[in-house]
Amino acid sequence: MSKLKPEDLERIAGPSAGGITKITVHMGTCGIAAGAEKIKDLLLAHISEKEPADVVLSTSGCAGLCSREPMMTVERRGEAPVRYVDLTGDKIRKIFDTHVLGGNVVEECVLPEVAEIGFFGKQQPIVLKNRGLIDPGNIDEYIARNGYRGMAKALTTMKPEDIIGEIKDSGLRGRGGAGFPTGKKWELCRKTHSDIRYIICNGDEGDPGAYMDRSIIESDPHAVVEGMVIGAKAIGASHGYVYLRSEYPLALRQLEQATEDAREYGLLGDDILGTGFNFDISIHRGAGAFVCGEETSLIASLEGRPPEPKIRPPFPVESGVWGKPTAINNVETWASVPQIILNGAAWYSDIGTETSKGTKVFSVVGNVKNTGLVEVPMGITLREIVFDIGGGIQNDKAFKAVQTGGPSGGCIPESLLDLPIDYEKLSEVGSIMGSGGMIVMDENTCMVDVARYFLDFLRGESCGKCSSCREGTEVMYEILTAICEGRGKPEDIDLLIEIAGAVKAASLCGLGGTAPNPVLSTIRYFRDEYEAHISAGRCPAGVCKSLINYRIDEEKCKACMLCVTTCSVSAIRGEAKQPQRIDPEVCMKCGACSEVCKFDAVIVE
Repeated sequence: MSKLKPEDLERIAGPSAGGITKITVHMGTCGIAAGAEKIKDLLLAHISEKEPADVVLSTSGCAGLCSREPMMTVERRGEAPVRYVDLTGDKIRKIFDTHVLGGNVVEECVLPEVAEIGFFGKQQPIVLKNRGLIDPGNIDEYIARNGYRGMAKALTTMKPEDIIGEIKDSGLRGRGGAGFPTGKKWELCRKTHSDIRYIICNGDEGDPGAYMDRSIIESDPHAVVEGMVIGAKAIGASHGYVYLRSEYPLALRQLEQATEDAREYGLLGDDILGTGFNFDISIHRGAGAFVCGEETSLIASLEGRPPEPKIRPPFPVESGVWGKPTAINNVETWASVPQIILNGAAWYSDIGTETSKGTKVFSVVGNVKNTGLVEVPMGITLREIVFDIGGGIQNDKAFKAVQTGGPSGGCIPESLLDLPIDYEKLSEVGSIMGSGGMIVMDENTCMVDVARYFLDFLRGESCGKCSSCREGTEVMYEILTAICEGRGKPEDIDLLIEIAGAVKAASLCGLGGTAPNPVLSTIRYFRDEYEAHISAGRCPAGVCKSLINYRIDEEKCKACMLCVTTCSVSAIRGEAKQPQRIDPEVCMKCGACSEVCKFDAVIVE
């Protein structure tokens, strides 16, 4: 196709236009893992067999409700889209015959409770406006939903100072965790005295349980490309980099396809949209080091050096990649930019709180019924996310805590569930926004063990440059391990607090500066659990193996023998048709017997 001009964007329509019936299989990483490839193949077979007129099969990225994959959406002419969940071969056959061909919705395969619990109802998609609706590999579908209109507006009607002013007025803050004002960062970069400037998209998302950036790129890669072009125009950059984790192969393929198609359409490269502005993007595959999420470590890795942070100032906006001024923002930040430019700063700043504008994307995982990717306005409460959007705790157990901000975030207790979510409020209670990971925990979670788990992760990911981080995280982990194993001492709690303060104060980058958060927040809100481990030799949640024993309640045991066949070390013994018993000398305390028992006969003490 020939290079596009701004007016050409108005005439491009997606392939779903024209009154056809469209079947969309949601094929993000979550969907593929759940079997979406098989679902797509079954649909292709049905289409090939029955050859229906005006039926097209398409694919999209994650639709958000990851716990109900594989999913697909059916759109018939003149009718509202219908989303089907938990798909199987039998369901596909019935949906195809009954709905696609016959026009009657298969109600038992739809998810009625979604509307009731408000999973989608309480969300406000801006960054995720195209999720589950477009084929991320089809640039026409992105353009048909106002794609590249914000970029066209920025390149044809706005000066760089106007773009920066609009971003500043919108109140957009960096969504990578620190929350630095995006417009201010761009302004500082543009004001530098340099003929060469760069921009970087930080896609090095390493938090356990977090997949916001991956899903955005998998579902809507052109939003990131468009945002980067706008940012490049604002600061005066002619080249940009996307630093993406190698563990994200699908996101990498989608982004490579998006940049290739954008170049073919004249939306990337030389003379973009015929405006004379030149900008291109290179994709750099990260090696998987968690510390590369920190901007100076990322720059070092991108340049081929060991990923270690460096002292700031100078900040990257003054001296970044190759020593040139560099503006670094994460995936979600770049994907927010086109919508702000297209709809205006006032529109965006009207969403959120006084200090935290707009929306935030969270990955909600853990012991919650509806796990998935959500986009909510800043200021929404934790309770609304966990119970309204998330549907509450799995198996109707009691809520215990939610951790925000990834492994270096804080654990927030039930008493703070009505906390409005923004950068300042989370900081006040000992947590952070981070990139948007949110892990929900139930009553069976040991908070001391949780702190130990995250310290184990962080000590392994420390680059080792700062002795405070390198040694401090190791010592805190060893103390937590001793407490979990029943070897803790009363003075250990105060010692943990003291070491945590030193690590925070003396570490060079954000990894060390926030690494103590899991320890400090669990001590702050769950000190009684630490004291129970140390003083009473007891794990209240029944998790720490050294402090628990398993036994079978003979009155509840129905001798079904399910626990016997499940036990991998033959620790459960007894006569046939008689209550069973657990040999404590053989039991490895794996908990498998408790999980399979249907009569609650396995007791953890």
